[in-house]
Amino acid sequence: MPQGTIKKLVTERGFGFIAGDSGEIFFHHSALIDTTFEELQEGQTVDYEEGSGPKGPRAENVRPS
Repeated sequence: MPQGTIKKLVTERGFGFIAGDSGEIFFHHSALIDTTFEELQEGQTVDYEEGSGPKGPRAENVRPS
């Protein structure tokens, strides 16, 4: 499972970006497991799975490391 760091959170819209080994990847708040969007912080390390969405790659099953 890839690991990355939360690079940016857009709280008013419920999404963010993770800086991972393969570059920056989008995630939506609905992809979170074992946490809420409000508990996340920029710079926090997370585990995730790479998937694809309607606009390209996206992180799925995002959880704090």
